[in-house]
Amino acid sequence: MLTAASWPGIIHDEYDVVVAGAGNAGLVAALAAHDAGARVLVLEAAPREERGGNSRFSGGIFRCAHDGLESLLGLVTAESAQWKDRVRVDPYPAEQYAAEYNASSRSRNDSQLTRRVIDESFETVRWMAAHGVRWELSVGKLIDPENISAEERYTLPAGGALRAAGEGVGLMSDLFAAVERAGIDVWYRSPVSDLLMEGSTCRGVLIQRAESHHAIRAVTVLAAGGFEANPEMRQRWLGPGWDLVKVRGTRYNTGAVLAAAMRAGAMPAGHWGGCHAVPLDADSPMVGDLRLTDKMSRYSYPYALLLNSAAERFVDEGENEVWLTYAKTGEAIRAQPGAWAFQLFDAKTSHLLEPRYSTGSPVVAEDLATLAALLEVDAGKLADTVDIFNASCGGGRFDPFSKDGLSARPPGQPPKSHWAQRIDSPPFVAYPVTCGITFTYGGLAVDDSARVLDTAHRVMPGLHATGELTGGFFYHNYPAGAGLTRGAVFGRLAGEGAAEEALAGAVGTP
Repeated sequence: MLTAASWPGIIHDEYDVVVAGAGNAGLVAALAAHDAGARVLVLEAAPREERGGNSRFSGGIFRCAHDGLESLLGLVTAESAQWKDRVRVDPYPAEQYAAEYNASSRSRNDSQLTRRVIDESFETVRWMAAHGVRWELSVGKLIDPENISAEERYTLPAGGALRAAGEGVGLMSDLFAAVERAGIDVWYRSPVSDLLMEGSTCRGVLIQRAESHHAIRAVTVLAAGGFEANPEMRQRWLGPGWDLVKVRGTRYNTGAVLAAAMRAGAMPAGHWGGCHAVPLDADSPMVGDLRLTDKMSRYSYPYALLLNSAAERFVDEGENEVWLTYAKTGEAIRAQPGAWAFQLFDAKTSHLLEPRYSTGSPVVAEDLATLAALLEVDAGKLADTVDIFNASCGGGRFDPFSKDGLSARPPGQPPKSHWAQRIDSPPFVAYPVTCGITFTYGGLAVDDSARVLDTAHRVMPGLHATGELTGGFFYHNYPAGAGLTRGAVFGRLAGEGAAEEALAGAVGTP
């Protein structure tokens, strides 16, 4: 941590607000600060071609409270609105959003922060639309619509019905276009290495560029992500074995800005031993590849059995809709031998796989013994596991679009609460998977206006934060799309608050 009296390098005074990080949260903060009249600089550690943080790798789902399909049709593109007669979207009231949010975090999440996200979710999405972000219905996210008959209505999960057009790539393209139209400066290859402090007051940031240090004197918004791309920090905070997992997103989320803020006295908050971790194709690259973005994720496991290298089941694959279980299932896979497992489908469900499975190479066989040999698992054990499961399956109507109550309670195995069908119709199809980490849950303590708190629980003047760098929002698990929404809602709060503080002249000049 540097004091104002010892700033090195080149000092820049021409900005009111500086934003560290150029993902969804950071660019929303920059736009909000600009709207409020501030001169804004965005700093991005990545080169231009890798800009966009984890947001660019995302599926673009925004979980927002809404009144059903009609309320969403006012936001989505004309192309997406053509699906209105083929889909069903139930209302998603704030109470349901809160209940699912609380259930996923076992009510450990900060209630004030959660309420702010939920209450401002729809208005923030509408505000983003006014800045040029295009929205669409999340048709085709879970099941390829080409595999659904024209007579069937495609039911979208109420909380996951809206996404950015073009997913994460489209989201960031639209946000960068808005930033460019606004004339906001963005500096690439400009990682923040330290905060410039006087006591608990932040006066700006230090950038470590290749040729020199640059000090930016401005009210500061931190939006530089968590520590998921840093194996040392993963091992330290998440525990043994986490240093070896694959990273779904950007390689630039190393926790450097998070660590700098804590050195400066910011208070840590949230679940430091928890993270968003998902089933990922076993052949995925070790770190996110922008040519693939999130296309190596494997989320159709509710229709499958998920088995480890000992051919044993280890989770309830049908516990809930996938958007309420996928972010904890990766951790369950990581805990298996070799952090490896496989999803087993048969002919009754293999046509229901989401489109992303096309990027993988399935293992296919006409019988389980041959499949076991190809997977290098014990054939006898695989047959026993499947036989015991099959014997526990009852009758009932299978409905891939809703929690159908079709359950199984096989002895000696986890239950399967929904979508439980016998695995008995060849060809059998297996997809090997591993654990892919998306983002970490521990971060900085903020109040419900996105102001950073110090270790004495005081607001730190001149310092605001948003996105994956903040803590207290998620514990244990995660409702899909809540992260991008959290980043945008608190990004808008952070940008507005930083601009107000800067323009009032209270912070920025030592």
